[in-house]
Amino acid sequence: MTLFNATRFQTVWQRLGCEDDSAELFAQLLEAYRQPHRAYHTVAHIEACLHQLNVAATEAERFTEVEVALWFHDAVYDLQATDNEAQSALWASQALQQSGVSAVVCDRITAMILATTHDRSPATHDGALLLDIDLSILGQAPKAFAVYEQHIRTEYHWVTEEGYRAGRSAVLERFLARSTIYYTPFFRERLEAQARWNLEQSIAALHGQQS
Repeated sequence: MTLFNATRFQTVWQRLGCEDDSAELFAQLLEAYRQPHRAYHTVAHIEACLHQLNVAATEAERFTEVEVALWFHDAVYDLQATDNEAQSALWASQALQQSGVSAVVCDRITAMILATTHDRSPATHDGALLLDIDLSILGQAPKAFAVYEQHIRTEYHWVTEEGYRAGRSAVLERFLARSTIYYTPFFRERLEAQARWNLEQSIAALHGQQS
């Protein structure tokens, strides 16, 4: 059984204390992650994130909240919009409030989703863990990383080659310029070195260089 399934979602929803049935919400999330314009930000990405969360389970302070944030963090994905994270957080917030979740818990979850813009340091340990999970693909084996890069290019298929190379290299260079790509020791020890190698290789390729 894949990790992206109705039973797992129902379980995490109930652990959070949600009062209503999760079946319709799960169906809506499944439909969203199956949208045809997605190549990387799909069901497979959420499954990979859930797998990484399982591996790092003991690192989470509030495991259930991190998992719910992962389920929703790319729920809204409009490639020509600039507020996907905000809209994903809004969807999560509305669903949580309607299910009777407290404002405090709701705020913690939506803050983690908003942080997936990756433009600032996380405010909490669980926020750091979620960001590391979201970026765990950067530290995977070269073949897996290459597939990821191909999928990102597919999502931005309408962008000219010159424009894509400039924009994508800028994104990757920002990650490489950090003192550390991963915030938590757990992921830094496991993925940092490979992530830096992958990014260097990809940036060189985008600039038409060989390394």
